[in-house]
Amino acid sequence: MRRGGEIRKARRGEREPGLVAQLRRPPGGRDARIMLLAQALDRAGTGVWAAACVLYFTFVIGLDAGQVGILLGASGVAGIAGSPLAGHLADRFPVRSLLIGAHLLRLVALCLLLVVTDFALLLPVVAVTHLGDRAAKTLEMLFATRVAGDRRATYQALSRSSANAGYALGAGLAAIGLAVGTRSAYHVLILADALSFLVAAALVWRTREPRGRGLVTAPAPADAAAPQTAPAAGGRSPWRDRGYLRFVLLDIPMSLDDSILAIGIPLWLVSHTTAPHELVPAFLVVNTVLVVVLQLRVSAKVQGPRRAAGAVALYGLTTLLCCVLLAAATGGGAWAASAALLAAAVLVTAAELMRSVSSWELAVSLAPREARASYLGVAGMAQSVQKSAGPLLLTGAVMAAGPAGWIALGAAVAGLSLVQRRASLRRLDALAAEPAPAGAAAPA
Repeated sequence: MRRGGEIRKARRGEREPGLVAQLRRPPGGRDARIMLLAQALDRAGTGVWAAACVLYFTFVIGLDAGQVGILLGASGVAGIAGSPLAGHLADRFPVRSLLIGAHLLRLVALCLLLVVTDFALLLPVVAVTHLGDRAAKTLEMLFATRVAGDRRATYQALSRSSANAGYALGAGLAAIGLAVGTRSAYHVLILADALSFLVAAALVWRTREPRGRGLVTAPAPADAAAPQTAPAAGGRSPWRDRGYLRFVLLDIPMSLDDSILAIGIPLWLVSHTTAPHELVPAFLVVNTVLVVVLQLRVSAKVQGPRRAAGAVALYGLTTLLCCVLLAAATGGGAWAASAALLAAAVLVTAAELMRSVSSWELAVSLAPREARASYLGVAGMAQSVQKSAGPLLLTGAVMAAGPAGWIALGAAVAGLSLVQRRASLRRLDALAAEPAPAGAAAPA
């Protein structure tokens, strides 16, 4: 028995090394380790700016609430173009160079905020910042897809954990500047974010461009679970591939957890429950801690595209349960409402953990290998569209309908998740059955 227990512990240790150990030796080796550090520093700077931007535009620049809303909304729309643009360019130019360029573009745009105060000029400046942000995230995903190979789900989990830790660190640092509250303090926060872009660009410069034209055309390690062939997806243009566009369209509601956590739960607490307002920061704390601690474990359960398709269905169920709790939070006192809202935050974080792995895995596996860069660029639009439309959906329709609105939203997401799962499995079967043409890339 003792020997058997030791064997089981050894196997368990080999199968699930800790987060720190995997960050030291991530899939992709040296280049992946450098990229993960660059992402963590980038997200730390992003956390600084995200915590300060609304207050900066309001109290330093002097914009009213309507102008701030227009500014952020327009920048969100501009960000939608960042992903497909990055994917299009990655089919033609080295991804490493493009990513450095995206970081430097964000650096210049952010520094312009130190001197630009006119609303008409702020619109393009902030729009360019968001466009560069979405382009950078897509290019990071493309880079990881290549260097991590068939262990991309593990890499994604490490990326999510390190990025969330960096974001939380940045938000904490921003609190110091916000406590000071002077114009100079806000300028220091902007410069801190700009510095993170500069350091990230320098770190990316130290990596090596994956071999092959662009990022995704050279042969990669075989992935028996998800054969990829050139014609199976209907050509090299994702804009003419109805099956892939259907996946991207359905992936938009599969990303609503972001808006539910950041917008839905806090506003619901304030406007429809008796829970104390001081509870709002706890939602972010719960989310950050759980993502850092559990993302790697969740990714280990969602290896391969077919398990990722199954995780989509679990996403829908978890989101439905979260929405039921939000609807129920209005029916009790402060303690009952607080418990329901905290439980909802845990459930929406669980949905996020599954979505972050399954969405990326399916976006890669459902795309033809020789055109993955442009396909993944289109796939990246789903989250950008959700970030623009999600808050409007929650505030303008869901919460306006009261508890019934949350039930309807949860039921709709659960139903669409089943449609997404079925469509993804069908496409995987079609890809597996399609014979590879002569001279095509090796199956992935």
